[in-house]
Amino acid sequence: MNDFLHADFLSISPAVLERFPSYRGLVLIARGLHNGPSNEHTRALLQEAEAQIRRTFAAQPLAEHPHVAAWRDAYRAFGVKPNRMSNSAEALISRVLKGGELPAINQLVDAYNAVSVRHVIPCGGEDLSAVVGRVTLRFAEGDEPFETVKDGGPATEFPIPGEVVWADEAGVTCRAWNWRQGTRTRITEATQDAYFLFDALAPLPADTLKQAGDELETLLLALSPTCVVSRVMLGNPV
Repeated sequence: MNDFLHADFLSISPAVLERFPSYRGLVLIARGLHNGPSNEHTRALLQEAEAQIRRTFAAQPLAEHPHVAAWRDAYRAFGVKPNRMSNSAEALISRVLKGGELPAINQLVDAYNAVSVRHVIPCGGEDLSAVVGRVTLRFAEGDEPFETVKDGGPATEFPIPGEVVWADEAGVTCRAWNWRQGTRTRITEATQDAYFLFDALAPLPADTLKQAGDELETLLLALSPTCVVSRVMLGNPV
């Protein structure tokens, strides 16, 4: 498998890539991170991102943004209604456009959420210490456990058969491609090693994807000056 399809612990099912040939994933792998509660700096990042969202979508409906529209089409293609489940970037942007705020979670999550919405690219982060074996982007069978929160408490759900999911050897880490991350592998204040994944579909320009990765890498190094960041591309070469 070539470098565009595979990292040390990440892979894409050929069936998914055949159905969605324009998919590209940019992965930042960061080791030696120092995380902590949201602070003045990361809250400012979120506030700046909120202001940009309001400017960007002042005259353009969110659903008509080319990258949002591409993800909505992809969700429909694997049997999910985008008005019920939407990619993480769209969900966060919609929250702001409805008068809400971007949630402050912790420093690392705040950083990648700010970059995600600024570029309208879904992004998620996972704690490498919680990942079990290889993580694969694939069509779900429907019996893979997904650990989440429901009604304020821990719960286990299962994906819809045929839903595109990220899953490791213990279960689903993210449902509906980039809709909702599970609790088992989420980034916490104790996270030291993590990977951050930007998901892109055509017509998002390759330069925009790279810029988002560069911005997040700069933020990671600012938050954790001694961390080591590497990156890999997943999907078909541009």
